[in-house]
Amino acid sequence: MKVTHVDVWVVNLPLTSPFTSSFETKTGETRTVVRIRTDEGVDGWGETMWGQPVAALVRKLAPDLIGTSPFALESFHRKQHMVPFFHGYLGYAAIAALDVACWDAMGKATGHALTDLLGGAVRDTVPLTALVTRADGATPEALAEHAARVVAEGGFPAVKLKGTGDVDGDVANLRALRAALPDTELRVDPNAAWSVPDSVRAGIKLEELDLEYLEDPCPGIEGMSQVRTKVRIPLCTNMCVVRFEDFAPAVRLGAVDVVHGDVYKWGGIAPTKALAAHCETFGLGMNLHSGGELGIATAAHLAVVASTPLLSRAIDSMYYLHADDIADPIPLIDGRLAVPRGPGLGVRVDEEKLRHYSAVNEREGDLTG
Repeated sequence: MKVTHVDVWVVNLPLTSPFTSSFETKTGETRTVVRIRTDEGVDGWGETMWGQPVAALVRKLAPDLIGTSPFALESFHRKQHMVPFFHGYLGYAAIAALDVACWDAMGKATGHALTDLLGGAVRDTVPLTALVTRADGATPEALAEHAARVVAEGGFPAVKLKGTGDVDGDVANLRALRAALPDTELRVDPNAAWSVPDSVRAGIKLEELDLEYLEDPCPGIEGMSQVRTKVRIPLCTNMCVVRFEDFAPAVRLGAVDVVHGDVYKWGGIAPTKALAAHCETFGLGMNLHSGGELGIATAAHLAVVASTPLLSRAIDSMYYLHADDIADPIPLIDGRLAVPRGPGLGVRVDEEKLRHYSAVNEREGDLTG
């Protein structure tokens, strides 16, 4: 079986409400979608972060995949190993789009779910984290009321606050959230918007709230290491351990307790599984970051979580915040997504919606990335 064609689309999808972090407010998501076609009539779908710049890079890499087997991923990755060096996150995202499409094709060709190809399921459903931002409430009390309502209606076991540069305001919001949700796991992610001194000061104040972890309060491995020596809250990162070269310095300096992986930021499924093995070897926790996955990408994340014992926490996922999708919905029940069991990724792409949201991107340009 050989890959004969690679098709690429960029789509814009709306969010149900604005999503605010410390560096942006977005009302929609831009994603790159890939389909590989083979000489045996097997298609494979992939989806990755961001829009036209990643799509252009995918098109540039596609000729190296055409004429090869989708099973020959080691060879493909070895050929592309310098792409992230030159293109950073864009390079990882582009490689991941093609990687996931190949895994989908492998599953369909063999009649096996991706979860089974990755070692089999250790769980059949995956809990999600409810994501809240300042856009959800003008006051701490209003934000807490919103979060309590989301948890009650959706059954989410954890809540994550997207922090801001307003450290004292974030502390006030977290205190209100804890008062409203005494039995819910609670996290905060300022996206490195706090300084080291402010991270220490806020961290000490937050210790009494029993946070699950404090994610990227400040920039860099060195800064995180300083905070970790003074604050008794586990530190998580999605910003200072973003490639394997960062792992050893972070461990050596004692900078983090939990690492956020991501199939699309780490360059594919096998690297994400390898990250889990690294974390387990060194006694670190691991969770999954969300870059705005639609159904195709979410299915890949679910297969990784379902087949990886270490990934036992409620994952970050913006899946439930999208107003529509290009694939049939994955059931969300009591705050948990069911792991697809069909061949490959186990999702069906609606090509009419794909064309519609691709046309939206052509009119509007990229919304994110």
